[in-house]
Parts: sequence; C-alpha cells; structure tokens
Amino acid sequence: MIQKPGKLAHDVTSYRPISLLPVVGKLLEKIVLNRMREHLTQTIPTHQFGFREGHGTIEQVHRLVDVIGRALENKLYCCAAFLDISQAFDKVWHSGLLYKIKKMLPHSFFPLLKSYLENRCYEVKINSDTSDMHLIRSGVPQGSVLGPVLYLIYTADLPAHASTTTATYADDTAILSTHENQDSASDSLQQHLNLIEKWLRQWRIKANTDKSVQVTFTLRKHAHP
Repeated sequence: MIQKPGKLAHDVTSYRPISLLPVVGKLLEKIVLNRMREHLTQTIPTHQFGFREGHGTIEQVHRLVDVIGRALENKLYCCAAFLDISQAFDKVWHSGLLYKIKKMLPHSFFPLLKSYLENRCYEVKINSDTSDMHLIRSGVPQGSVLGPVLYLIYTADLPAHASTTTATYADDTAILSTHENQDSASDSLQQHLNLIEKWLRQWRIKANTDKSVQVTFTLRKHAHP
C-alpha cells in the first residue's frame, strides 16, 4: 500500500494498492485477449475510447471540443454533464459481468473467464505487516491484462439517447446536448441522465457526486437551467 501525497495517514482511503500478479498469468491473459479482439469490435461501443487501439484521450477530447465548438459557432446551447464513477474497476459485479460475457462473446469464452474471476484471493502488505487472506467478491483484477477490457464489456450497454452525444474514456463519461433553445437542450440532457441513473442502479455502479459536474457552454451571458 502506497500513501497518496498529502493524505491523512490514519485514513484507509489515503492509500493506493499496488497489485502484484504472476507473470505466467499475465502471459495467458495476453493470449486470451488476442483471441477476443475480433469480437470486441462488435461489442465495445464507438463512443468508448479507453483501452482501444487507435483511440486515446486526445482523440476523445477533439471529439468533445468539436461538438462544443460547432454549437458556439451556430449560436446554440450545449448542455453537458461530466460523470465520474466511484471505484469503478473495484466494484464490478461479477454475476452481472458474467451475464454480459455470456451474452456478448462466443460461448467458449464464458467458462474460461468465469474461472478467471471466481475464487480469487488477496492479502494486503504494509511494510513488514501482512493481513489475512480474503476472497475477492467484486471488481476486475488490478494490474491485469484483461481487467480493463472486462470493464469495457461490463459498461458496453450504457444507454444512449438520440438527442445527445456520448463520450466515454474507461469510467469517465461525458454527455452533451445541443439545441437553439436552452430548455430543450437541458431537457434532452436530463432525459439521458435519467436513463443512465436507472442503468447505474441496475448494474450496481455508483456515480461520484463530488467529481461529477454539469456545464452549459454558450456565448449568451445569463442564467441557465
């Protein structure tokens, strides 16, 4: 466990775990991932730019800036919500993930990935002290090759909306709604957020309200909903 800079030493959330996994296991994961790649193109949505070849933060930022810039050029309102997920990779519901794997990937992957996720254990070491062994009941393995891809599969069915633009990078999500009328732009954004809220509850994911924000981009200087 590594203490985060400037954080209280007695607070358990002040520490970042560095996960050590066996090298042979990572080699096996790479082989499995290579077999999965051709199926992932049909599974991962086009708005997801995280952990995908040929995609990155720069490309996703360009996409967002383009939508906002076009709205300002055409004197439209652009209502946006930027969502952050709490402990995203650590809170993945195993039963829900296995359901989606069975639904989205060829059947041969299911028993392998089920075995990969189940009956994993961990222990925590701080300096010379080591904790007891505990069973991992949720989340994808930290520091693994397959972990990020499994998270993308788990969130692949994030609801879309016809009147908004969705942009995701791993667990960070941006929703943009543009319209000449500020109330209509805000209403479309709220409709999409309502769908996402219902989806989050269904799949046991929690948004971080402290890090999630709403912004209205416009050239008109007055109050906005």
